[in-house]
Amino acid sequence: MDRIKRFLPLILLAGVITLIFAMGWNRYLSLDTLRDHGEGFREFTAQNYLVSLLILMALFAILTASVVPGVFFLTITAGYLFGPWVGGLATAIAATTGALIVYGAARTALGEALRRKAASDMGLMKKICDAIDKDTFWYVLASRLAVVVPFHMINVAAGIMAVRLTPYSVATVIGLLPAHIIYCWIGSRLNQLLATNPNPDFQALFGQFWAPMAGVFILAVVLPFGLKWLQAAFSRRISA
Repeated sequence: MDRIKRFLPLILLAGVITLIFAMGWNRYLSLDTLRDHGEGFREFTAQNYLVSLLILMALFAILTASVVPGVFFLTITAGYLFGPWVGGLATAIAATTGALIVYGAARTALGEALRRKAASDMGLMKKICDAIDKDTFWYVLASRLAVVVPFHMINVAAGIMAVRLTPYSVATVIGLLPAHIIYCWIGSRLNQLLATNPNPDFQALFGQFWAPMAGVFILAVVLPFGLKWLQAAFSRRISA
């Protein structure tokens, strides 16, 4: 019975994933949906701003937790409807909520047992867990900023290692925020472009956004190394 309880969150998560794909809801995660229904979304948002924001955040969290590809397009939609700042912050918080669901499922199923084993054998696993506990915030922040690192790999690994929840959550929000603001800025620009051209060539449009996409590349490559250097310098200053 205890084994079933441990794996129940993972079973429920698998059920949500199966339902989404079985119903074909994942097909709506595309820019075609924004092109075809964007004006209707904007009208509803204008009349029900807070409700629309909460609905979008709930959808974002569920889709993030369910590992459905295409959540990027929902980030673009958030920028289209709410602009770069509100959309970026809302989606970063919602993505963190989804990440915490995956983290919790992995921790319940495997993390707690692994931690108990690590604490009892006092071997390599214990040293790894202690090292991660010491610098949880920096490890998670660097991996979130490096957008090339698979998002859910971090969530599952953090859950399995049962890392501390507070630094993991804070680092996730902060680490996701820059890229989400950039993506939502692109969405806000699509708002203006769709107003003048209701049937655009999206591939050509994204060619215009080389500057913000270069910003995402900098986040992925430069910032993690910069943070590592800053952490090392901070550690040397404390030990001096």
